[in-house]
Amino acid sequence: MSAEIRPFTISVSDTEIEDLRARLALTRWPEAEVVDDWSQGIPLAYLREVCEYWAGDYDWRRCEAATNARPNFITAIDGLDIHFQHIRSAHDDALPMIVTHGWPGSVLEFTKIIDPLVDPVSHGGGEGDAFHLVLPSLPGYGFSAKPSAPGTGVERIAAMWDELMGRLGYDSYVAQGGDWGSAVTTHIGMQNLGRCRAIHTNMPVAGPSKESMADLTPKEQAALESMGYYDKWDSGYSKQQSSRPQTIGYSLVDSPVGLAGWILEKFWSWTDRSAHPEDYYSRDQLLDNVSLYWFTATGASSARLYWESFANFAGGEVEIPSACSIFPNEVFRASRRWAAKRYTDIRYWNEPEAGGHFAAFEQPELFVAEMRAAFKFLD
Repeated sequence: MSAEIRPFTISVSDTEIEDLRARLALTRWPEAEVVDDWSQGIPLAYLREVCEYWAGDYDWRRCEAATNARPNFITAIDGLDIHFQHIRSAHDDALPMIVTHGWPGSVLEFTKIIDPLVDPVSHGGGEGDAFHLVLPSLPGYGFSAKPSAPGTGVERIAAMWDELMGRLGYDSYVAQGGDWGSAVTTHIGMQNLGRCRAIHTNMPVAGPSKESMADLTPKEQAALESMGYYDKWDSGYSKQQSSRPQTIGYSLVDSPVGLAGWILEKFWSWTDRSAHPEDYYSRDQLLDNVSLYWFTATGASSARLYWESFANFAGGEVEIPSACSIFPNEVFRASRRWAAKRYTDIRYWNEPEAGGHFAAFEQPELFVAEMRAAFKFLD
């Protein structure tokens, strides 16, 4: 297939927007939960409130215009059309960085970090803090193509991203990611195809060794307790998506309320010190992300990445230089000694005081500070 890079403009039709509103109006709601918290899932009253707003005052055209204001492109890599944003800094010697999102996120998570990273002088930094940014949508997510056959797991995506950076003219670059972005970024480091100088992840997945289990620190003990909670109470989505993504996909593609509940509950659960999803994100921000999944009908295709790669999250060693930021409400919080068994050349390690799983979305200023600090060793 052609290696052509084509400009891309998001254009959702009025008919699709009207269809969304009609489906929301025809929702058959269940009865309310029988508890007064989120322990049975997203509360009925809140989801109804959000969906009434979605069907009425919410303006997708605002999000569409803001996203189209960035340079968007499509290019075919290994047989799949990949959507990405490419925002170059005015500083020619800026550090090229590819940043990968996860589930249930999207490239919209990065909206508030783009300007500070590409134009640091206007945002409290110096010229040496500048990045050229490449922000791709994972295959099966957003406006990237949906794989039509098995085999598009994190290993393949990592190689595709390296190809993308070369195609854009970057002979060397760094890679960053959280959630699935962490797995893809880690595999870029593992593959070490020659272009990637270093990686950063805000979710390094690495478990304890037998030796460390006999001498756990308080933070390590808390991390294990958090993993236990996740497995018992918070991992149902991953078990479904990694085993039967097609089954849940029918609901996610057909029902906007089902999709919103499936996604928004995670923005409550995985956000730091959050009693409510809108403690840290505006309702418009949350619905922008849900709407992107809705209008692209990617509920099933995004879930299939779990079927492809969920078992491959934690294996393999990274020998190239690595940097890690561990935010306090991350789902998996590896200690440095756990991570060092997998990331064998850690050059930067920090544990910010606030933030959760969607760090760039929730705490953009802290995230930008981490990016500026993480790659200083390359100077």
